[in-house]
Amino acid sequence: MSILERVERLALRGAMALPAPLQRLLAGRPVVRDGEALAVDTQLMLRMQRVVREPGAETLPIADGRLAVLRHTRLAAGDQPIGSVRELTVAGLPARLYTPSLDRGSLLVFFHGGGFMYGDLDSHDAACRFLAERSGVRVLAVDYRLGPEQPFPAAYDDAIAAYRWVVEHADDLAVERDRIAVGGDSAGGNLAAVVAVEAARSGLPLAFQLLVYPATDAVRETASARLFADGFYLTRAFMDLANASYIGDHDLRDPRVSPAYVDLPAGLAPAYVATAGFDPLRDEGEAYARRLEAAGVPVELRRFADQIHGFFNVVGIGRTARAANAEIAAALRAGLSR
Repeated sequence: MSILERVERLALRGAMALPAPLQRLLAGRPVVRDGEALAVDTQLMLRMQRVVREPGAETLPIADGRLAVLRHTRLAAGDQPIGSVRELTVAGLPARLYTPSLDRGSLLVFFHGGGFMYGDLDSHDAACRFLAERSGVRVLAVDYRLGPEQPFPAAYDDAIAAYRWVVEHADDLAVERDRIAVGGDSAGGNLAAVVAVEAARSGLPLAFQLLVYPATDAVRETASARLFADGFYLTRAFMDLANASYIGDHDLRDPRVSPAYVDLPAGLAPAYVATAGFDPLRDEGEAYARRLEAAGVPVELRRFADQIHGFFNVVGIGRTARAANAEIAAALRAGLSR
């Protein structure tokens, strides 16, 4: 971490720790959209990004955008305790196993977000540490191939292969096959959803699916995609670049790309779906949750109304995003205690 990044991290941490009334003074008038008010600490964080003219990752060349995403998450990560961390190779893919201090003997196979073009094990390291330690569930984060170098169906194929590997090597991982879950955020939530569908079709054991603001419909003809197209971290330009980089000219309604259009099989695992009120992906995530529920799947849908896309990585600063992530961790613990 550079000296400049350390200074930025300290400044952001200090601002996010201020009392709410002082944060409001610095952040400006409340931001209200679609009947919801943005969390004041999140509003202040976004304002600080604008003040320092932090470029969006999507405005940079892909390689530089990947570095920017990693820097953004590091600024918000903090130092998260964890029992132990071990590097692994899963189905030929880099992976990292997080074991909490109090290990409850269950496992979450986790796929990171980043629009299928950004993100890696390091970008989600703090989030995985937080999730594992707070839930008592081991988290096995699996990397996967990214576009544009490796476009669709590379990520899909990698996610399916990784989950099959975990089931086949459950004994080596010291986990019972009926205590394995799958999860992810954004693009990773998409991959978790399609893995859950394939598990049900193939008869693979799966106890739970944890979908954090999942990307489920690449067409994006929703009210939230229009309402929050700019100014709330995830932008329309980012989503368009993600589609171009990963999906390209392929059918946006292919169920392997957009689980919104999949024929849901019987036997799908129970799901917890978390969305953010100020997120372009909000409506498609909630629509998918309703589809699961209509198909008879036990679903808990939780909208964190005052949050933005990306809050899953904000575990080291502020109050509201950390509280939301603590609730998600509790849901994971409960989901694997059924």
